[in-house]
Amino acid sequence: MTISHKIISNISVDCVIFGFDFEKLNVLLVERELVDEKSGRILIKDFTLTGYHIFEDEDLDKAAYRILKDLTGFENIYLEQFTVFGKTDRVSNEKDQIWLTYLNQGFSERILTVGYFSLIDSTKVTLSHNERKIHWFPIDEAHNLEWAFDHKQIFMKALEVLRNKVRTEPIAFELLPERFTLTQLQKLYEAIYGTPIDKRNFRKKIVQMPFIVALKVKQKGVPHKPAQLFLFSREVFEKTKKERLGFLF
Repeated sequence: MTISHKIISNISVDCVIFGFDFEKLNVLLVERELVDEKSGRILIKDFTLTGYHIFEDEDLDKAAYRILKDLTGFENIYLEQFTVFGKTDRVSNEKDQIWLTYLNQGFSERILTVGYFSLIDSTKVTLSHNERKIHWFPIDEAHNLEWAFDHKQIFMKALEVLRNKVRTEPIAFELLPERFTLTQLQKLYEAIYGTPIDKRNFRKKIVQMPFIVALKVKQKGVPHKPAQLFLFSREVFEKTKKERLGFLF
């Protein structure tokens, strides 16, 4: 199907992209900057989520996948819609109005945006290949940045939804490579919740889970003692789903 690229002026999607670097949970943000051509003065310098308006012959999910592919180059990405943001003043801030006037793309004065969050293995994303200024920020640092529009609120809501969902669904494995160590898995959950987890209790729970499968191989090329590798079995998880009330915690 051919996409017309004619936008719907008052409906957009914004994607909160989370990644994990084996130490920290990060969010991928786009640097927004506008400089006055005459004076050279910086009028706007802040950060946005990745997003755009949907096309008139495109549904919401396709728009979100399109935007993610344009930014990361990936197609098979975990993506979930989590809520809609529609406050009447969400694009009325002075600097945001200046930005929309500068773009001059016929956007509406009131814009509804549909929030999505995405989980990717950040080690596979090469930021230097993208024309835009995009950066990974640890979620703790992201709170203190200067944000565009209401994107900070969108980010915080996505983080809340993620923290709630990883308690009952195995979506956190989307942030890891196919094979991982128990230390990496523990650090991932510590990074998501922002709190230490007792190593002994964590591993005790993990070894009781039939869908986290121990492999007969260990890490290679690491400067420390190689650890055993594990993988998550979606097939086993689905078969044993009814036997559990939760996932990890």
